[in-house]
Amino acid sequence: MSDVRARKTRGQTPNGSNRKLNGHANPSERHARSTEPAENIFLFYPNIIGYSRIILAIASLYYMPLHPRTCSLLYSISCLLDALDGVAARRFNQSTRFGAVLDMVTDRCTTSCLLVFLSSAFPRWALLFQGLISLDFASHYMHMYATLAMGSSGQSHKKIDQSRSRLLHLYYNNRIVLFVFCALNELFFIALYLLSFSSPILSPSLLPTNDGPGASSQPGTPAHPSSLLFATPGSAWAMELARANKMDSFWPWVLAGVSLPVMAGKQILNVIQLVKASKWLAEGDIETRRAQGLPKRK
Repeated sequence: MSDVRARKTRGQTPNGSNRKLNGHANPSERHARSTEPAENIFLFYPNIIGYSRIILAIASLYYMPLHPRTCSLLYSISCLLDALDGVAARRFNQSTRFGAVLDMVTDRCTTSCLLVFLSSAFPRWALLFQGLISLDFASHYMHMYATLAMGSSGQSHKKIDQSRSRLLHLYYNNRIVLFVFCALNELFFIALYLLSFSSPILSPSLLPTNDGPGASSQPGTPAHPSSLLFATPGSAWAMELARANKMDSFWPWVLAGVSLPVMAGKQILNVIQLVKASKWLAEGDIETRRAQGLPKRK
């Protein structure tokens, strides 16, 4: 008994460990933890790549109204870096929830901005582009929320059980399939963007008129300047417009035709993802109500 009393006096438990009786570590152990180097998640290599994607995307938006070649190049590089950040995360063991959300939010925002431009370039199809934006946001938000609410702790939104959806399981777990669908989906919209500068079939404002470069009847199309600042001949606007109108529409049409089926498949996957996530959340609601004894029998 006196031995136990002496150990308590020295701050030790009867088994001889150097921990206080209340379960907290002694000062030396707390000091050892405090001296461990703290990781800065925001400076992980994949997240730095994510920041560079945002910068490139903003730069592409700046050039989007007047410089189709520069915009397409910057936008394409930003999209291709989407595959590189995943490689870096696996290579350096730096996969994080912040990085996953940053990647998804960047994808949604960049695609939405391009679709907003296409809505103004092709006003007759604005409702379709608005629907695609809404579907993309709703599908991914619902899926992410369902994963956080119903999945296990720390479960990635890309970890899809095959029993829930074989198509989504293949889409998220096969890197080649994921890359092809994402790349060709973006390629289709880039091709439409280039066609807005090069195809009179889709952009009648590109047809030659006798009223000058500002005679477009479709506000928002490349041939309709937003102001008279660059409307004079020989100005930067006129030169850029001349280059844009001389752009060959052959390759944009080829790219649009090749990527159209994959883009359509991507939208089907978005619908499936939205439906599956909604059902998953509904299953959780049913279980919660049962645990609460609802509905109560009369």
